[in-house]
Amino acid sequence: DQAIVGDKTISMWLFDKDIYFNMSTSSPPSLLVDRGMALHKMIRLITFSLGGEAYLNFMGNEFGHPEWIDFPRPGNAWSYHYCRRQWHLADAPNLRYRLLGNFDKAMLELDSRFNLLTTGHQHITLAHESDKVLVFERADLLFVFNFHHTMSYEHYKIGVLWPSDYKIILNTDKG
Repeated sequence: DQAIVGDKTISMWLFDKDIYFNMSTSSPPSLLVDRGMALHKMIRLITFSLGGEAYLNFMGNEFGHPEWIDFPRPGNAWSYHYCRRQWHLADAPNLRYRLLGNFDKAMLELDSRFNLLTTGHQHITLAHESDKVLVFERADLLFVFNFHHTMSYEHYKIGVLWPSDYKIILNTDKG
């Protein structure tokens, strides 16, 4: 999410104008914010878990920073106005940015607990285009992503490497 020199950040694309008006935890529910938060988490989790042996995050993306970075240059009259990060947003208990930051910490904890980024085992189990479902294995974990915008699946059958009872340890739909 390297929105440099005036392009939108991924958060701005996902939340649109609601990024400025509906990120308070006391705001009325917003489908755009709720869906945007889930997609922001899913995009980061899929990048983190399938991206290789390292995870690089761009300044503020871990909590959905609402603005781009525009370093001083002739095209902006050498302005420092957008050459900053609003780190306080990630710590504000009344803002949803904190929830995105907490999710990022939980992702990093997955690596600490399961050596996710250094494992050799990585296998895409299912990529179902019409269902918008992606399932893959990494380390000793099974990742299941549902990108469908209207369908929620129960008892979705997938083949797995390990016969076991599974439990959810990280859920992008939760705060």
